[in-house]
Amino acid sequence: MGMMKEFKEFAMKGNLVDMAVAFVMGAAFTKVTTAFIQGMVMPLVGQLTGGTNFDANKIILTEGVAEVADASGTVITPAVAEVAIMWGSFVTVLIEFLVVAFVMFMVIKAINKLKKAEPAPPPPGPSNEEKLLMEIRDSLKK
Repeated sequence: MGMMKEFKEFAMKGNLVDMAVAFVMGAAFTKVTTAFIQGMVMPLVGQLTGGTNFDANKIILTEGVAEVADASGTVITPAVAEVAIMWGSFVTVLIEFLVVAFVMFMVIKAINKLKKAEPAPPPPGPSNEEKLLMEIRDSLKK
């Protein structure tokens, strides 16, 4: 029973709950960012680079070949898949990463600014006992 109690205390700590919320928010933020990049940014980038679908940009290393069969359906030449470097989709994901990194930088910067904006509470003044002891000390010095 002690292990269950320890696990419950561990699971209910603020850091673990905060991390779980961060993962959920991160997953949602990723979907929003992907939709923004693919639906709004990349069409603009495609227009700037010649009006094509930017994700489709690639360097073909080996052309794909369709399967060739005779009239009876016997395969004479098997199909060969295209081998290509998909640099357009890589650049799209790279732009998405940069947007997410910039947004996270701005969020962290705002949080740090809020932390600095809170002034430290002034140190508490001396208590009544301390005041009385200081008066006694001062009167003994005379």
